[in-house]
Amino acid sequence: MISTFLEPKYFFTFLLMGTIVYITYLSKKNSSASDFFVGGRSFGWFTNGSAIAGDYLSAATFLGLAGLTFSIGYDGAFYTFSFSIGLTLLAIFVAGPLRRFGAYTVADFVAYRFHSKRARLVAVLVVLSISGFYAAPQLLGAAQILSMFFGTSYEFGIIFTCSVMILYVGVGGMKGTTLNQALELWIRLGAFILMVGAAIYGGLHYDKILSAITNFTGSVANTAAFTEDGKDIAANGQAWATSGVLTPNFLHTVSLIIGLSLGTIGLPHILLRFYTNPSAKAARKSALMAIGIASVFFLFAVYLGVVGRALFLEGNLNPEVMKNLVTGGDNMVVPSIAEVLGGKWLLGLVIAGAFAAIFSNLSGLFIASSGALAHDLYASFSKKELTQKQRVAAGKMAILVLGVLYGLLGLLVKEASIGHLVALAFTVAASTFTPIFLFGIWWRGMTEKGAIAGLLVGLIVSMFMIFFASFLPPALQFKVPGIITVPVGFLTVYIVSKLDRKVPADVNAFMKKVHSKESEVA
Repeated sequence: MISTFLEPKYFFTFLLMGTIVYITYLSKKNSSASDFFVGGRSFGWFTNGSAIAGDYLSAATFLGLAGLTFSIGYDGAFYTFSFSIGLTLLAIFVAGPLRRFGAYTVADFVAYRFHSKRARLVAVLVVLSISGFYAAPQLLGAAQILSMFFGTSYEFGIIFTCSVMILYVGVGGMKGTTLNQALELWIRLGAFILMVGAAIYGGLHYDKILSAITNFTGSVANTAAFTEDGKDIAANGQAWATSGVLTPNFLHTVSLIIGLSLGTIGLPHILLRFYTNPSAKAARKSALMAIGIASVFFLFAVYLGVVGRALFLEGNLNPEVMKNLVTGGDNMVVPSIAEVLGGKWLLGLVIAGAFAAIFSNLSGLFIASSGALAHDLYASFSKKELTQKQRVAAGKMAILVLGVLYGLLGLLVKEASIGHLVALAFTVAASTFTPIFLFGIWWRGMTEKGAIAGLLVGLIVSMFMIFFASFLPPALQFKVPGIITVPVGFLTVYIVSKLDRKVPADVNAFMKKVHSKESEVA
């Protein structure tokens, strides 16, 4: 038993779980709705900036971005850096005004901007849709990691992860979620720093290995045993170093940038984090810190993907590592590199980092969705005024319900593509909430009908472009269809608002609140 615990992958994973339990226990006191949903608006820029980055950098980014660079080269690197644009736009246009507005949930913004319960209901529908699409790949990844490294069943992985989330978020609320997210971010970043340091120390300098990769043309030795046709894998360095896989032409490139960058602005679990700062100034600082962390993280991911590619092309790695790189998919690249560079101990830290990424992202989704159910639906539509204690109890019950619902969703997507589901979440977010928040903060002319129409049309068009794109001509089929869905969302809001013209009477007061320094602290 002791020897098993001291095995690195178990040691670091149990240490992570123990830390989560301890932080959750310390954060269990949530006496008001403000405590439970927004952490009492008490988190400074460093803690919240770490938590935002932790919330944003999911398992798909921790494991998948290096894997994409490893597999497809230039396009993988381009895909990686497209994500960082969104955080920058969020910091410039949304972070400060959203905090000055001050509320509990994303749907609160829509409801108070237009004094509309109908708009709140539609916003809740979109929040739950985005969160569901984003939670599914995280659960899928958690189950796959548990199965890959610990030999558990897929079903056990889903149940275990949802159970951790119910404890983690249901007991700790936003306070426990934020502190855990901040810690989990530094675990992941620490793992990457150690891997990058080990690679550089080992002489794997970027210009050197990039040159070796681009000059390599031929078969990769010692891979035939792991391929379906029994032949060594062929590699072309020049093709790897040019675009064409994710972005075959200019329109696909633009579509990818629009979808990923603007999608960030509309993610409910990211937007919610800005309510937890004590001031708009702290919210902006948090956003800037998250940008810095994410940029370093993405830079390391690209470098490690290139390192993995260079080591793989040499063809003389451990047979088990070669097998994982050939058959394990993109998500096995980072663990495989970690084992090569630092043995079982660095691999164990990376496995714990992968769980940290999953828990961090899922906890944000759980708290955002619980607010939608408990605050936006139950409390807002209740016929009687709820006490603070009842609001907190409703939030905790919502977490339990979400644990069951997300668990069922996780079981249904066993054969789904993680990238497909993540693309859907970003596409829906970019086409729904992004127009609402940008117009809502910066344009007085938006109306209730314009907002509702934009949310519904953006949601429907996005889902059609993802699930039924095969019915369209090839020229209209995009991996990330932002070039179509995002303009549709913006135009719908604008056109319907112009036709409606029923602008809220207090729009000037609202604009003064979200833009005036007098509202810096709410």
